[in-house]
Parts: sequence; C-alpha cells; structure tokens
Amino acid sequence: MTTPASEEVSAAQPVPSEPEEGAAERTQEARAAQRELFAHTPGFILGPGAGFGGSLVGGAQHGVSGGQVTGDVFLGGKTEIHHHGDASAAHLTPSGEIPREHLEALAEVFVDGPVFETALRRLREERVLVLSGAHACGRYAAARMLLHRLGVPAVHALSSETTPSTLTAQLDRPGGHVLRDLPLTRNRPLRENHLYAAVDRLKQTDGYLVITVERSPFLPGVPPLAWEPPDAEDVVRAHLRRRDDAGRLLGLAPVREFLARGPHRPVEAAEFAEVLTGYDGSAEAAARLADFGQTAVVKQCRDRLSDTSTDLRDKAFLIALAVFDQAPYVLAAELADKLFVHFQRLQEPEQPPEIPVFGPSAEERLERAGAEGETRDESTEWGPVPQFTAYFPREDTPHVLLSEVWTGHPSARPALVTWLRELARDGRPVVRTRAAAAAAVLARADLPSAVALLIDGWAVSRAFGPRVTAANTLVLAQLLNAPVVLRLLTGWCTDSHWARRWTAIRALGLLAPLRPDLAAPALSALAARARVDDSTPAESDNLVESTALLLSVGTRRGEMLSELVRLLQHDTPSVRALALAGFVRACDNADEGALVEWYADTGMYETDSARDLAALWRAALGDRAHTRQALNALQTWTQVAQRSPDAARALEFLLPALIVTAADRDRLDHELRTMRAEDGGPRPPVADRLLAVLHPSVSAQPQSRS
Repeated sequence: MTTPASEEVSAAQPVPSEPEEGAAERTQEARAAQRELFAHTPGFILGPGAGFGGSLVGGAQHGVSGGQVTGDVFLGGKTEIHHHGDASAAHLTPSGEIPREHLEALAEVFVDGPVFETALRRLREERVLVLSGAHACGRYAAARMLLHRLGVPAVHALSSETTPSTLTAQLDRPGGHVLRDLPLTRNRPLRENHLYAAVDRLKQTDGYLVITVERSPFLPGVPPLAWEPPDAEDVVRAHLRRRDDAGRLLGLAPVREFLARGPHRPVEAAEFAEVLTGYDGSAEAAARLADFGQTAVVKQCRDRLSDTSTDLRDKAFLIALAVFDQAPYVLAAELADKLFVHFQRLQEPEQPPEIPVFGPSAEERLERAGAEGETRDESTEWGPVPQFTAYFPREDTPHVLLSEVWTGHPSARPALVTWLRELARDGRPVVRTRAAAAAAVLARADLPSAVALLIDGWAVSRAFGPRVTAANTLVLAQLLNAPVVLRLLTGWCTDSHWARRWTAIRALGLLAPLRPDLAAPALSALAARARVDDSTPAESDNLVESTALLLSVGTRRGEMLSELVRLLQHDTPSVRALALAGFVRACDNADEGALVEWYADTGMYETDSARDLAALWRAALGDRAHTRQALNALQTWTQVAQRSPDAARALEFLLPALIVTAADRDRLDHELRTMRAEDGGPRPPVADRLLAVLHPSVSAQPQSRS
C-alpha cells in the first residue's frame, strides 16, 4: 500500500537510520504496552462486550479508565429543537406575537413537570419570572405555556438582541412577553434593578414576562426558578394522546429500550415520540425507531459544532471531553484549554491567546457540553484513587463528535492535529492512549488524511513513544473497522523504513488479542518480515514479542500453536527461529491467563493442541539457540504449578511427551534438581513430583534441597 507522505517526514527527506544498540531510548516490553493500551482505551472503542483480564479476551474484565457507563442522554446543540410543531424562533419576527395556533398546538402535548405550578404562582404574583435550567431541558416551552395558562390576550417573543439595559423598553404592549436565553456575561449581568424597572412597566401595561437563561453566575440579587423537566415517558405519552393504540406502541421493544436508556431530555423524548406516532408496523418504521438514537446524536453534534453563538472555549472543551470521555474531568479541562489556544491562534493569529484563570464550575461546563460527572475510583499503579470523572451519558457521542470535527470542519484540522501531537508526547499513559484513540476515530472517518497528518509522522519517529502511539492508533482503527488497515500493516512489515516496520510489527501483536480472527494473518505478516533475515537485534526482539502476544488469544491459541508448528518446517532458518523464540517468550509468563493456565484448563484436553504444544517444547529444548530460554520458561511453569494444582497436573501430563531421547530426560532431570524456589530458597516440592514423573520406574527418594 502506498503510504501518504506525512507533514513531519516528507518523501524528500533522508530515511533516518535506526538507533544504535544501547542508545538512550525508553522502551517498553510488549505485554506492558498491551496492558497500558487496554487500561486506557475508551469504552466506545472496546464496546461493552470486549474484555481483557490477564490474557483473556471476550470477558467483562477490561480496564477501561473510569469504568463503563450505559445510558442514552440527549446531547443538545445551543439551538434548541422543540416538540411543539413550528413555533421556534426561526418562525418569529423580532418582538413579534407568537401565533395562537402554535401555542395551542404546544399545549396539546406539553407536560407540566414538577415545578410548573410553583412557577405559575410566582409569575402571577410577581409578574416577572426568571426560569433557569440545563440546556435543552424544555424551559422555553415551559415559559410560553406559563403565559398561555395565565390567559393573557397575546404572547410576544422579545428580540434576541434584547439586553438587560434595554429590556424595559421592549415591554410596551399588554399581555405576555417571553425573552429566550438572555445572554449574560460578567460585564452584562441581569440585576434586580432591571427586574424592578420591568415590573413597573408591566403593571402599567398589565403584562407578564418570563426570561429563560442557562444556569449562570451573572444574576446578582435575582432569584431564578430552576426548571425541572418532566419524565421522558410522560412526554411520549402526551404525544400519543390521540392514538387509540398508545398502550401497544409503548410496549414495543424499541420504545421500552429507549425509555430504559434514560434519562432523556424533553426535546429528545418529543422527537422520538414524533417518530413513534408515524409507526405503521412496517419494517422501515421499526428500523426508524431502532436507529433514532444514533440519528439524533449525529444531528445534535453537528448543531453543537456549527452553532456560531457557542463560545470557542466551550467547543474546545466539548472536543477534549470527547477524547477524555470516562476519564478524570481535570484532564479534559486542562487539555481543552491547550486546544483552545490552538483554535485562537488559528482564528485570530494577530491576537495573543488568552485563557481565563478562573471560569465556570465543572458542573456548569459539563452541563453546557451535555455531559455528566461523578466521583469514581480511578485505577492507578498505587491502587484505586477517587476522581471526579466526566462522561457523555450516550457512549457513541465521542465517536460522532470527533468524526464530525474531522470531516465536517476541515478548517479546524491544523489546530486539532497540533494538539493531538502534543498529547502523544505527554508523560501520562492515559493521555497518550487517548490521543491514539482519537486519531483512530479520525482514521475511521478519513484514513488517508489521518495517516498523512498524524499516524505516519508518529510511525517514522526515531523516538519510541510516538511509534507506540502510531501502533496503538492503527490497532484501535482496525477495531473501529477503518478500511485497509490490515493491508497497511502488512505492507509496513516489509517497508524500507525501519521505524514503519517496527510500528507495524508491534501493532500486529497488540491487535490479535482483540481481533482473534486476525491472528493468523498477523503471524503470516511477521513471518514474511522474518524471511528477509536482515533484522537488527532490536527489530528481531520486536518480532519475537509480537509473535508471543499472538499466543495470548484465548479462543485461537490452538490455531496459533498449529501455525507455529507449521513454521518449524519452513526452509528459512530465521522463520523457524521466530517460531521458537515467540513460543518460548509466550511460555515464560506467569501472569493471569497466561499460556500455562490455558494449557492446564483447556489445551491438555485438546488432542491437537496438546500434541502441537509438546512438539514446540521439544523443538525449543533441543535447539541450542533456544535451550536456555526454554528451560527458564519451564521454571516459570513449575513455579506456577507450585501455586496451582491444575498447572501441576498439566506439567505431569506434559513432561513425558517431551522425552524422546535419554538426553532429553537428563536435561529435564538436571533442571528440576537444580531449580530454586521463587524467593531463592530450596527446590519447590512440586519439582520432586515432576522428578517422579521423569523416572516412573524408580521411587523418587527425598533429595537434599540445599
């Protein structure tokens, strides 16, 4: 596959040589890199069914940072979309009267909510009511219904350009007035004197006023009423009032699933109800119901990013939160401001970027982003630590947001690319991994651009860290079903650039445990590189580590053992050496779910697997280049057997299959007799049991363990 030229390394530049052996470069063992990748990959990539515990795949043990969150909460844009027909701001003239038919249509489907009566009483008594609430909570619909219920002769929508200081001048007609989402800032707050002046004017004209605002600190002396939205099910029921089959519709499986994934904001519940009212029993109608959530989140992400009234810093936080979904809030907040700086430089290059030292609270920023937060235990190398974690209640929101930024707003790419490169150089594993995950989403949306602008630059780096980020990105892109990633990795395995080869080799090893169906193609690609037989020691070790990782695939270990046995017959010595070294490296592992545990639980009971594993053991023990490493791995299995009766029985079953000649028996006998315990003490008791297996005709006498 032709690799696009990256911005950082052009085709005209000379290919850098590989770092010399012993060069001061931080490296990381492949299994540690695997654990780091799985620990910090966001849930929307791994999905609820993916898992990683030890080397197990397919369970529910994977360590997604912050845990998993299920739910389905609407992510609104700055422009609210209401459930009352056509009566939105787009249909109103500035400071014009809202058509009565629009108010009556809204009244037919409006649900009061828990504080409606309190709001109505305050409005009747005070004439002015400030109604605050979260974005898309339905407060604007509530404002109009409050005035409608008062029985005023007309309801007027005030101009969106109204400010606190010009408010009173707008109240020149009798009836009701509604001012939607009054924009407030530190320099333009809504004060109590503004409301006093408004009340005086309303008394003169016999009028009433409802002002809606998002929760804001810029209301000195003003007591707003916090609007609480109704339940989503009540909103859906209200839209079905005229349907005789409302009960049947509410019992449909997609409807039950939608309501169970709540909470939902009124606007989303209303839009879902509109789709439900059109249900006619056809397959197409059922598909529309099932697809509603995805369609809604795409639309709202587009609205949020395209809304020119949304502050640039809020958009930067929204994007950062998509990258750090289900991670500590402080990460998203800290790194969002760095993205904001890049956006500022891109939009206003002549102006020095400014970041306010103090700003909105965490709760307010999350509310604006349509996200939530809660304190959870975050896993660290020192143990669980409580952290305030931020997340989008709907798990697919991050994917949709990042894809929309990348493909729908290409002018933002320079800032986004620069920011992701910075994240890839961060010292925190979670930050680096999330940068890779974000780049994987971008690759899924537009692979050529992501490779050219991000992945290839990381892949050809002389430094270790960026290459790992490139490998992680390609692994996660494959999990997202990005096109031709496997072909790219296969091509890079034999690329002329040593760093691309290293990246591809590492990626293939990391990928197979998550995609067992790709284990065989991955091994073929690694063997193709080994056939060239011109690898440096560092690259050879990378090949061995990745081959060993292929044997961590729980559901395909038997298949991988068979493939390794086949490679033993290869006419190229380097391919045979790769098979043996990878096998021995995989065996020399005592982690949970390692090959020894799989053999004890499953492999020894499968005729083909037991035969192939014994053949590989015999070949490794009998090959002078691998004998010492194989004996070390056998010590590891014996130490596991000392702790695990199942592993001990498995070794008792395996050892006879490893003896073909007297030399084989002598080699194993010497290793078991001279073995020390894990703590350096005398030979472990299980070694005596295994010695008895080696010499079945002679009763093994207790031996000195000095």
